[in-house]
Amino acid sequence: MGNIKQSILAGIFSIITIGILTFLTYKTEFGIFLLASFGSSMVLLYGYSESPFAQPKNVFFGHLVTAIVGLIVLHFVPLPIFITIPLAVGFGVGLMILFNVTHPPAGGNPIIVIVGSVSFDYIFSPVISGSIIIIISAIIINRFILKKSYPNHK
Repeated sequence: MGNIKQSILAGIFSIITIGILTFLTYKTEFGIFLLASFGSSMVLLYGYSESPFAQPKNVFFGHLVTAIVGLIVLHFVPLPIFITIPLAVGFGVGLMILFNVTHPPAGGNPIIVIVGSVSFDYIFSPVISGSIIIIISAIIINRFILKKSYPNHK
């Protein structure tokens, strides 16, 4: 029965968090806040918040590192896309592990960046701004509504 409750609550809080990002993106002039990989982040933030991969440091820097790698490869590596995408994903994953900021959903960011052919502004909006919003939402929801110890201080 606990699994049913966990799944329902994770779904509801994912709707709320992604709803906030969607509203800010499509109903305000503040910019873009949505990143496809944030959908995957919801699984960790609301379904498995005790995971080291769900901790704020990992969420923020995992998304940031992999997006930066994607941008560097996109703008400075003059190779065909079928080579740049795997290179960027590989370097992004390697750097997340090296810097101890692994957040599995962020592994998709280089693909999003390269396929979308985005500018360097993408770092601020949606990567940094959206990451901050989902982290704040996760802290509020996990601590005050779900009464979980989040973030973990291990």
